Amino acid sequence: MHNLKDPIPLFEKWFDEELNRTKALIPTAVCLSTTGLDDFPNTRFVSYKELVEGAFIITGPLNSRKGVEIQRNPKVALTFWWPQTQRQIRIQGVASMIPKDWALRYFEARSMHSKAVSVVCNQGKVTHDLKSLEKKVLHTLTDTENLTMPATWGGYAIQPIRMEFMEFKKNRFHDRKLFELKENAWSVTQIQP
Repeated sequence: MHNLKDPIPLFEKWFDEELNRTKALIPTAVCLSTTGLDDFPNTRFVSYKELVEGAFIITGPLNSRKGVEIQRNPKVALTFWWPQTQRQIRIQGVASMIPKDWALRYFEARSMHSKAVSVVCNQGKVTHDLKSLEKKVLHTLTDTENLTMPATWGGYAIQPIRMEFMEFKKNRFHDRKLFELKENAWSVTQIQP
């Protein structure tokens, strides 16, 4: 593992190495953890978009459970697990909404079907007629003028304050380094397996 004082270049190096070797259908999947409205932890996989000025970008419906939870408590965690390189990165940070023009750029990059689902569906809400909802999505696909970004769609920039890098070893003596941001400077410590 490189001895770096800034974890962001190390993240980018590990991410590129995994992308070059992975056979995963969704290689950008990351587990996002929030504090639920009932104060229980809540986790789900989302699609990591990119790093912008050291912040991790994710997108989705702002009125979904994750959006409501982030609005209530912006302290979140991300966990990347990369099976090809046997590495894990855990990140704790603070989420803030990205500008609308950024959100629009990410929305426009989505597939037509993903856009239609975002336009028609209220993610995580109860439905009593899944077939009818699916028909609405298919109908929306035939009328591409209606595939505009909903007002409730956006994204978050997660500014890390802690990043733990772990390389798994067969003998279970894993290499773990913890980076912590204190007074605008990163410190790094080696932690036990």
